Amino acid sequence: MEGVFHHMRTAFFPGCMVDMFYPEIGIAAVNVLERLGCEVEMPDEQVCCGQGLLNSGYAKETVPIAKYVLDAYDLKKYDRVVSLTGSCMNAILNDYPTILDEGKYLSQIEELRPRMFEFTDFIVNELGATDLGASFHHTVTYHKSCHMTRMLGIEKPPLQLLEAVEGLEYIEMEHAGRCCGFGGTFSFKEPEISGEIVREKCQTIINTGAEVICGADVPCLMNIKGALSRMRTNGELDRDIRVMHIAEILDARE
Repeated sequence: MEGVFHHMRTAFFPGCMVDMFYPEIGIAAVNVLERLGCEVEMPDEQVCCGQGLLNSGYAKETVPIAKYVLDAYDLKKYDRVVSLTGSCMNAILNDYPTILDEGKYLSQIEELRPRMFEFTDFIVNELGATDLGASFHHTVTYHKSCHMTRMLGIEKPPLQLLEAVEGLEYIEMEHAGRCCGFGGTFSFKEPEISGEIVREKCQTIINTGAEVICGADVPCLMNIKGALSRMRTNGELDRDIRVMHIAEILDARE
């Protein structure tokens, strides 16, 4: 395994979907971070970041949630904060400043900004590791999610990590950076448009012939998994395609 082991107190921000629906992804991510020497903690006060509420226009109602989250991840307790979801991290760093007007909390955001990392970016650019000792003998394609790729500007780290996995054959899908159609509340407000976008995304996944579709943002993966399942059920897809978070692949020995 490459990289230097860092004994740093690391606060983990899993995001609601990992916390509530896909705990196995959070467990895989923590396994990876602990192998790299991080002391991983999840604050007891950890709650939803309020992104869905804010995106729906409830700015005032999001303010107490934002303050609560910032206090929970106070950097007096931790060296770094690692987020498993790009959309939540973007909400905390880039949306919170638009709704908070108290100097204390605006200062906390600016203190957090250089010390909050997306999971793959943290491993590659903060810990200096790419080969994590994982083995995964399958063909894999990767979805470049919107918030992570465009909003946070993180594009290379996930691919660097996948390239270092023993036995993994990476196949780039066409239009890998196109939206999967979820967009949080967008999928509820515009289900027909969302459904067409995810069908297009799934077709580009299917066309690669890959056994596994992987990504680094859980909401996208949930959306893609549901669409692939529906296509499999109605006969549009004649094979099973596994949907996995990159943390699960980096924790794999298969």
